[in-house]
Amino acid sequence: MNNKVVVSQLGARMHYAVPRIFGSQGRLAHFYTDICATKGWPRLLSALPKGVLPASVRRLAGRQPNGVPADLITVFPSFGIRSALRRMASRDVIGETSHALWAGARFSQLVAGRGFHGAAGLYAFSGDALEQMQAAKRQGLWTAVEQMIAPREVVERLIDQEIARFPAWAGPQTANVFASVFAEREKAEWDLADAIVCPSRFVRDHVVACGGPADRCIVVPYGVNAPVAVERTHRMPGPLRVLTVGEVGLRKGSPYVVEAARLAGRSAVFRMAGRTFLPDDLQREISRWVTLRGIVPRADIGAELRWADVFLLPSICEGSATAVYEALAAGLPVITTENTGSVVRDGVDGFIVPTGNAVEIALAVERLAGDAELRADMSRNALSRAAEFTVEHYGKRLLAALSQLEA
Repeated sequence: MNNKVVVSQLGARMHYAVPRIFGSQGRLAHFYTDICATKGWPRLLSALPKGVLPASVRRLAGRQPNGVPADLITVFPSFGIRSALRRMASRDVIGETSHALWAGARFSQLVAGRGFHGAAGLYAFSGDALEQMQAAKRQGLWTAVEQMIAPREVVERLIDQEIARFPAWAGPQTANVFASVFAEREKAEWDLADAIVCPSRFVRDHVVACGGPADRCIVVPYGVNAPVAVERTHRMPGPLRVLTVGEVGLRKGSPYVVEAARLAGRSAVFRMAGRTFLPDDLQREISRWVTLRGIVPRADIGAELRWADVFLLPSICEGSATAVYEALAAGLPVITTENTGSVVRDGVDGFIVPTGNAVEIALAVERLAGDAELRADMSRNALSRAAEFTVEHYGKRLLAALSQLEA
C-alpha cells in the first residue's frame, strides 16, 4: 500500500520536525519549502565564518533540514527572498497579515504546480495550504492541515481586548481588513481537510467553536529535543532569574511580564528575548523593570535558558508554544497560561496562571524565589515531563493520529 506523504511548509518550523518524521520512516514522498541552507546558493553560507555574518544571514544558514534527503527537497529561493524582504518591511499587524495572505497563496500555488510525486497524502500548514489542498484532492490524495494557532478570528478578538487595555502597546489602530480574508481562508482549508491537526485542546476547541468539523479535529501535542538540559537543584545566589522568549508584544502577554516584574521587586530579575516593534519611549519604560535582549539567534537560545531559573510565558493566544517545551527540557519550572496550549501541569512542573493577571504571575515568581525545595522539585518534574515530549514521541503520536487517513 502507498503510504508516502508530501509535506510542505514555509520556514524552518520546529526545525523541520514533520518532514524529518516522515523521512525517518521512509514515508516522505517529497518536501517543499521556501528556502533552506542545503539547496541552491544558500549552501554556500555554511562555508562562511559565522562570526562575520549578520543575524538574518545566520538564521538562514541555520535552516538545515537534517535527516531529509536533498533529492526529496524542492525550494523556491526567489520566492523565499522576496517573501523575507516583504516580511521585514511589515511594521504592523495589517502589513503582517497582508504578507501572510500573499506568501501563503503564492507558496501554495508553487507547490500545486510542481505536483505530488505519487504520494497518497499531503500534510500542509494553515494559511499556506488552500491551493495545494485543492489540487491534491482533485488527484485523490488525503489531506491534513495543521492549525498551528487558534483560528484567526479568535486571535483578533483576544488581541482587540488587549489593545483596549494597553493602547500604548498597540500604537495607532486601523481596522485590519485582511483578518477576515485570512479567517475565511482557514475555514476553506478546514472544509477540504480529512484531518485538522491541532497542537493543543485550546486550539481544537476554538476551531470547533468557529465552525470547524469536530470529528476531523485531532489533538497532537508537539515535541522538541532539548537545546540544553540542566537539573536546577541549586541556583546562583541573588534574585530569581526569570526568562521570557518570544516577540515582545500583546499576544505574548508582555505587558503582564512587565507589571509582574514591577510587583516582584527585588525578589527577581526579568529578561525578555525576542524582537519588538514597540516605540522607543515604551521600550525605555519597559527597560526599567525588564532587560530587553532583542532577537536572539537560535544557536544562542541555550545560553539564555542556562541563565534562567524560571521560564515565563503568559500568552494571550498560542497554538502550543514550543518555547515552553524547550524550557521544560532545560529543567526550568514554567509559569504560563491555559491559552499557551502547553503541557505544563499546574503545581507539578510549574504554574498555570489566569490569562491577563500580573498579580498571579508575581505571586508565582515570589513563591519560587522563596521556596528552594519547591523550585528544585519542579525542575526535576520539568525534565521528566519533557522526556514525554521529545521529537521522537511527537513523531509516534503524529503517525498514529494520521493512520486513520491511510486506512
